[in-house]
Amino acid sequence: MTQEFGSQSTTDEVLAGVNLHGKRVLVTGTSAGLGVETARALAAHSAHVLGTARDLAKARQATSSVLEAAKAGGGSFELAELDLASLASVRACADRLLAAGEGFDMVIANAGVMAAPFGHTQDGFETQFGTNHLGHFTFINRIAPLLSAGGRLVNLSSAGHRFADVDLDDPNFAQTPYDPWVAYGRSKTANILFAVEFDRRHRDRGVRATAVHPGGIRTELSRHMSQADEEALISTINATNAAAGLPPFTYKSIPQGAATSVWAAVVADGDAVGGHYCEDCHVAAVQDGEGLRGGVRPYALDAERAKALWVLSERLVGEQF
Repeated sequence: MTQEFGSQSTTDEVLAGVNLHGKRVLVTGTSAGLGVETARALAAHSAHVLGTARDLAKARQATSSVLEAAKAGGGSFELAELDLASLASVRACADRLLAAGEGFDMVIANAGVMAAPFGHTQDGFETQFGTNHLGHFTFINRIAPLLSAGGRLVNLSSAGHRFADVDLDDPNFAQTPYDPWVAYGRSKTANILFAVEFDRRHRDRGVRATAVHPGGIRTELSRHMSQADEEALISTINATNAAAGLPPFTYKSIPQGAATSVWAAVVADGDAVGGHYCEDCHVAAVQDGEGLRGGVRPYALDAERAKALWVLSERLVGEQF
């Protein structure tokens, strides 16, 4: 890594001078926000990008800029239907990709929901854990044979992982009172732990996995938050920052938010990011303590915890990988 990037870096800055001709990338959640920008940036640098979305009509409208960037940059873009809240949809999409047999150099697991009201996926899992973790867990493991040697998996996590560790005994809040932010925290910790264990299982063939925090961005991800909720969250973050001697919270632009994803997928050294958690285009330090701030909680990188979550996830979805 010859150039240093940071919190204000954009996708185009990170990929400046990079030619991805011949590279195939899969990006989940390309119907809004970070997913669209991630796909656009990669296609603009000559990659072939396959985007997935639950609502293809919405995704087609949202990705006109991706098609334009692909045409101008020598890349290409196509869409596939994938509803991560339905294991039937997950398996159908994976089966279609396996039947096609075309490999991927990078998979960016971008899709997700945040602070959703209590509910369940089509298979009876708590909505956030089922969508953010179990849907991706099943999909990515099924298509893992398509990841080329030297490939990269990037799981989008969040500083929200600091809200909660995974609960291996009650993943669906059957006994625990539901809190949308605790549920979000559990699912985002799960995204990191999944990357840790996937990296351990696949690194011998050169495939590395990492998790990233994009930063605070105004996207559709916050659709379940009221203005009062948003103001309260920012107030909490600022109080934590002030106590730590850090500046007040500021939102990133969408190109700044997607920069860490493309940095981790394309630019960063695999040995540096594999099995780690990244933010602001660098590997984050382990930081304990309360509040939403920089760094990664130790429990999110715990190798034994990652193995235990893998076993639980296999049991929940009824498949072994």
